[in-house]
Amino acid sequence: MLVKNAPILSHIHDGLTIEGYSRAAVQTCWRLNELKILFDVGIQPWDFMGIPTAFISHAHLDHIAALPAYVSRRRMMKMDPPVIYLPDSAVDAAWDMLQTFRKLDRGAMPCELIGLLPGDQIDISREYVVTALPTTHTIDSVGFVVHQRRHKLKPEFQDLDGQQIKEKKLAGVEITKEMRIPLIAYTGDTSPKGLDQNPVFYESKILISEMTFVAPEHRKDKIHKHGHMHVDDYRARQDQFQNELIIASHLSTRYNVSQVKKFVAKALPDALDGRLKLWI
Repeated sequence: MLVKNAPILSHIHDGLTIEGYSRAAVQTCWRLNELKILFDVGIQPWDFMGIPTAFISHAHLDHIAALPAYVSRRRMMKMDPPVIYLPDSAVDAAWDMLQTFRKLDRGAMPCELIGLLPGDQIDISREYVVTALPTTHTIDSVGFVVHQRRHKLKPEFQDLDGQQIKEKKLAGVEITKEMRIPLIAYTGDTSPKGLDQNPVFYESKILISEMTFVAPEHRKDKIHKHGHMHVDDYRARQDQFQNELIIASHLSTRYNVSQVKKFVAKALPDALDGRLKLWI
């Protein structure tokens, strides 16, 4: 029986299922079920606990507060300890938090915490690799891009027939080269600089990013200083988005759903050629 304990939205694009919930200062958590990874753990939906690997963008509570529940539930359900990647500077404090909950709960908190620096790469399978990217927020933060590995025949061997290719392989010749296709990118919380300094965010098939503010009267300089983005930042960069799907999330609680839709429709009447999806 499926247990629902959290508000969750879901969207499928080209065979990839994006599920989660994100509201600024409330909770953020995403599941990519086919890839078996989570992005952030500000909330811990019961049926998300089966995912063994989590990537945390930064240590603000709305992105990390449910870490003890995630770790503890997997132990209680006799699952393997999860592997959790997070900014390197947050590892010790996150470990201390888990040990504090261990004293309160009197239950073990088995997991592996692995610190990340921008540029670090993690193989999550033979086919997929995750890279940490520098973002700009009020504390240390990273975004992530999931690349799909593909192997393409090198140009010098493309005219060979099947038997000739087989002979080259048997002779130990490397006939293919690896290509990496940016599949899904997640910025976490960031100012526009986090997008601009990482072109792969604009190139990924799917981009999950933040659009915390949408009201015209909110000052962009103050928003950027606090490591967030405004809908006008999307409008200013609309020609740069090459993504098939752009998910705008982390909306401020200052707005209700109708206000968000109204302000975004005014700023981006074509919804970035229909590719923009508001996560509300």
